[in-house]
Amino acid sequence: MGRGRLRIYLGAAPGVGKTYAMLSEAHRRVERGADCVVGFVEHHGRPRTEVMLHGLEQVERRELAYRGALFTEMDVDAVLARRPAVALVDELAHTNVPGSRHAKRWQDVEELLRAGIDVVSTVNIQHLESLGDVVESITGVRQRETVPDEVVRRADQVELVDMSPQALRRRMAHGNIYQSDKVDAALSNYFRPGNLTALRELALLWVADRADEYLQQYRGEHGIRSTWQARERIVVGLTGGPEGRTLVRRASRMAAKGSGSEILAVYVARSDGLTAASPKELAVQRTLVEDLGGTFHHVIGDAVPEALLAFARGVNATQIVLGSSRRRSWQYVFGPGVGASVARDSGPDLDVHIVTHEEVARGRRGLPVVRSAARLGRPRIMAGWLVGAVFPVLLCLLLTHIDADLGLANDMLLFLALTVAAALLGGLWPALASAALGSLLLNYFFAPPLHRFTVSDPKNIVAIAVFFGVAVSVASVVDLAARRTHQAARLRAESEILSFLAGSVLRGETALDALLERVRETFAMESVALLERDGEVEPWQPAGSVGPNPVLRPEDADVDMPIGDHMALALSGRVLPAEDRRVLGAFAAQAAVVLDRQRLVGEAEEARRMAEGNRIRTALLAAVSHDLRTPLASIKASVTSLRSDDVEWSEEDRAELLRGIEEGADRLDHLVGNLLDMSRLQTGTVTPLIREIDLDEVIPMALGGVPEDSVLLDVPETLPMVAVDPGLLERTVANVVENAVKYSPAQQPVLVAASFLGDRVEVRVVDRGPGVPDPAKDKIFAPFQRHGDAPRGAGVGLGLAVARGFAEAMDGTLAAEDTPGGGLTMVLTLRAAARTAAPPPDNGDRGDGGDTREGGRDRGRTERQKAGPQ
Repeated sequence: MGRGRLRIYLGAAPGVGKTYAMLSEAHRRVERGADCVVGFVEHHGRPRTEVMLHGLEQVERRELAYRGALFTEMDVDAVLARRPAVALVDELAHTNVPGSRHAKRWQDVEELLRAGIDVVSTVNIQHLESLGDVVESITGVRQRETVPDEVVRRADQVELVDMSPQALRRRMAHGNIYQSDKVDAALSNYFRPGNLTALRELALLWVADRADEYLQQYRGEHGIRSTWQARERIVVGLTGGPEGRTLVRRASRMAAKGSGSEILAVYVARSDGLTAASPKELAVQRTLVEDLGGTFHHVIGDAVPEALLAFARGVNATQIVLGSSRRRSWQYVFGPGVGASVARDSGPDLDVHIVTHEEVARGRRGLPVVRSAARLGRPRIMAGWLVGAVFPVLLCLLLTHIDADLGLANDMLLFLALTVAAALLGGLWPALASAALGSLLLNYFFAPPLHRFTVSDPKNIVAIAVFFGVAVSVASVVDLAARRTHQAARLRAESEILSFLAGSVLRGETALDALLERVRETFAMESVALLERDGEVEPWQPAGSVGPNPVLRPEDADVDMPIGDHMALALSGRVLPAEDRRVLGAFAAQAAVVLDRQRLVGEAEEARRMAEGNRIRTALLAAVSHDLRTPLASIKASVTSLRSDDVEWSEEDRAELLRGIEEGADRLDHLVGNLLDMSRLQTGTVTPLIREIDLDEVIPMALGGVPEDSVLLDVPETLPMVAVDPGLLERTVANVVENAVKYSPAQQPVLVAASFLGDRVEVRVVDRGPGVPDPAKDKIFAPFQRHGDAPRGAGVGLGLAVARGFAEAMDGTLAAEDTPGGGLTMVLTLRAAARTAAPPPDNGDRGDGGDTREGGRDRGRTERQKAGPQ
């Protein structure tokens, strides 16, 4: 009997409809006459999912006792004994209760598949083992129930059940996923739009990669070798000219038409020094490519078509986008151009698009074109020697084997043409060789007496001498023009670079790594490092570097550029010619400026912090001068009254005065405590002593400073323990609750409720006061800030600042939200203790929703009036 087939419905998050889709598929199979049973499906109290179970045969579950509770799991033996054609098994990543046949449900599924039973199952993307760290970094929740990726990859079919984050949140808000009392916490934590969008992208990318695997497997099985353009990779060839932006945008529109298309922009630079493109324009085009979701690449190569095709084939590209040539018509005599060469050599599997633009046939205006005899490149020099050394021999053979007598003058003109061609292609030396060889051939084969190196007619001697002189002169003029062109192009390139550096100074750019990367690309180096030291005998220290294996000493570099007495720019990769060092010196000076600017920014930030400290100290003095003197004045007046011998106080009066002294002392103690706490936070001396503790041991202790009937407490006893500093937590809750009671109406008690979500415990302090507008929600946590028209006697404005500082010191958060119906809700999020973050398995509230509600069993609600410290 063969192995069964596995079909998996994959979702991005709980509630997208995986179980519903699986049950719908089961109904379709039953209608077609298939023998389909439900091995294990949990509807989680969702009415529509529960209705879909009607009409399907369900195999009775197995009951297991664990830690005094009764759980149900899939009965593998019962399913095997029933032996259906198809079994529905929900929640593939589920962890079975201890004592089950297997530890994980996917192992149960494997046994069913080995028995020849087809299985339809479900799983969320966050349960894949390889994505555990990624999901935790996105959601803050570590998934403990996982399934090996290989199990899902081996599935015969993987179907994505997709839903937009907005639609899923609406489904959650309508109560179609969780119970109503858990909706708010879920929406504000795991089901945030950013979380859902990131999880959805993970699911889409995983399914796309799986589709690629299916495609490669099919191509291998059928022996298909040609490229199938299932996913487009578009390479954009850039020259650094103004047409590059048009090409990038055109490629982006092409990529937008196909799902999963990629854009790779590439600039091919020469390997012999300064690049031929404008660094400023290339920087603009790089930014444009990255803004459009593509990547920018910088490669080295003298033959641009060959380098471009090698790059495209290396990245498995399917299309190349090039711009129409900017060369003028007469320039095509030197070759077909990059576009034509790439199109000719691309082959049948690589499409080449030539895009028109405004710069077509206008010449390379604004771009320094580096061309000289010294920098022609090996192919040009070889072509020059071929024309100068071989073509004269071929021309001689041609002229000596035809009957037409052209005359010595015409023969000289033909040889002179070859000399000029050699000069244009290879520079001075091939042209000189052509002139010398042409003179010898003219003398031997065309000047009487023939086949001898003597000349009988003096006129022919003059003609040959003139020919040689003209050839040498033409070659010298062509070489001089090439050198002048190279110098002009080089000066233009240098001016562009210097303009870029000047612009960066004016713009205040302070990214040292970006500047060093610009140096590396401009000079085609492997690595660049900026080194500095404190004195002549001190060791060098790197202030910044880019590229692999940067040097640690200037003497180890291929090129070093001193910057003052104690700084140097070190480059590795090749030795630069002396003419490049002027521009390198400008880069080095700019690097020193950028480094100094970064340090000045750091010093300015330190000065800002000191100014903030001075501001707080000033506010502290103001608080001491007013808010602290008020309770002192009350205490002083009451004590003076009690000590007075002129007045006979009754017992009630004495009790009232003593009560005033006690209240003033308590208020003074509270203010001084907040001031000390804020000073500890400002100086960074708060060191929390983290230990595991129950919330119901701390929160009641924090409510001693408010009236007994002003707080409604809802802290379930089944909450997990939290990892906090009990003292800091008590102060945090006390400050938040006192602030809420202060602004809440007298007949509306403040609600203090706690809940558990993932590996975090939330404490919500809900009041029905006037609330706080959104722009002020962050300002109320600033020191010495009172919202609105709070009276001076209401405190120094430190309570919430201290509370947030203590919460963050315990790896928690404190944020303000609007209370539905009016008021303000303070949300204190704390880290659950590790040993209590994973409660015992519970089939009644786990699986499809278990990844976001771990430990979300029915804990009940404990409502009691606040009764003082317990």
